[in-house]
Order: sequence, then structure tokens, then C-alpha cells
Amino acid sequence: MCTAAGAVFLAQHLGARDVGGRRVVEVGSRDARGAVRSIVMPLRPAEYVGVDMASGPGVDVLCPAEQLIGRFGESSFDVVISTEMLEHVRDWQAVVHNLKGVLRDRGLLLITTRSRGFEYHPYPLDFWRFEVTDLAAIFGDLGIEVLRRDEEFPGAFLRARRHNPLVERDMSAYPAYSIVRRHQARTITPLDVAAARLLSAGKAATGHMFPLAARTATRRVINRLATRWEPSG
Repeated sequence: MCTAAGAVFLAQHLGARDVGGRRVVEVGSRDARGAVRSIVMPLRPAEYVGVDMASGPGVDVLCPAEQLIGRFGESSFDVVISTEMLEHVRDWQAVVHNLKGVLRDRGLLLITTRSRGFEYHPYPLDFWRFEVTDLAAIFGDLGIEVLRRDEEFPGAFLRARRHNPLVERDMSAYPAYSIVRRHQARTITPLDVAAARLLSAGKAATGHMFPLAARTATRRVINRLATRWEPSG
């Protein structure tokens, strides 16, 4: 799911020169509104592939984010987009490795994710929070072009470009903030997963993945962007 501020970030930092005639993948693309796709398609990519671990609206290929390289191969996409996905994966280090790995030379990576202070929101589980400083460290082996906070809700936005040869940083020992443990952690344990499932069950009882204000704002922004960019004729 792409937030309202995330949609604006993508609209501001993706243009026809970035996308036109190029191969684009959206990782974590399951979204009934097709928010990211509605922003990218008017820019006329040569191909747009929506990837998710679960089938649903916006999903073209079923593939866990940890297996992108195995499924598509190294250096297979010009643009890689992932919105509100990184905080939900158990092994974020493996996912980051795969996001970088499928990028071509000079390819663009765009990330939106949540930071500390944003509520637990399962899809199906929720594990991590990333600050701007975390993204600077995790993606410092790319050429970071834009890196800033989400000014609407706690989160961070990144636009970075791969330059070959890529000397990838080893992030296996890097601790990120665990929303389950409420402190920095390097990995998620089976006990953490069990705790996350309990939290998810509690959230399911309320029926809310995101705060109502966030969902309403997102729907309003996406509708406005889709109307603005609807092809004529």
C-alpha cells in the first residue's frame, strides 16, 4: 500500500526520462487502488511488473522479495520501486540485497517505509522501523539522490541510483529498530514472529491496518493523481 505522501514523493521524483522505454518492477505491489502503477504507467515504461508474495490486485508475478534475483536474474530492471514493504519482511537484509541485485547499471531504486512512531500495521506481519539515518547506511553503496523524512506520518523516502561495479555493503550485523521488541535488533526470532502474530490478531479485531486519516488521505491523493494523469484520447 502506498501512502498519500509516498504517492506524492513518487510523482515528484519519477519522470518520463527515468521510466520511458525502461523496465520497471514494483516489489510489494498488491494494492486494490494500483497507486504506484497509476503513477508510473503514464510515463510509458517498456514493461511494468508487479511482484508480491500473495496474489491480488496489482500482482503480475508471485515471488517473495528475498528471491527476486533468482526469479528475474541480476541487473534485470531499470527502475525498482518498493513502497511500504520493507518494514514487513522478516529478513530485510536479504530483501535489500535482492533489490540492489536486480537493478541495472544507472538503474533507479525508490523506497518508502515507516519509521519509529508509526503504529503496528500487519501485512500480514510488521517487524521493523527505519529512520533516514538507517536508509543512508543501508543504501550507502548506491548513489543516494534524494533522502528525506515523511512529513505527514513517521517514515522515510529514498531515491538512489546504482553505479557499477557495485561494492555491496555487508549489512548482516546492522541493527534496525524492531517494532515487536521495541528496541534495536539484528534479526527476527521465532519468538518475535509469534509475538507479531499476536499483535496482528489484535489489529485484525479492530479492522485497521493504517490510521483512518492516513487511509482517507491516501485515497484522496491517488484519485487526484490518477485523474491528473489519465491519458486523453
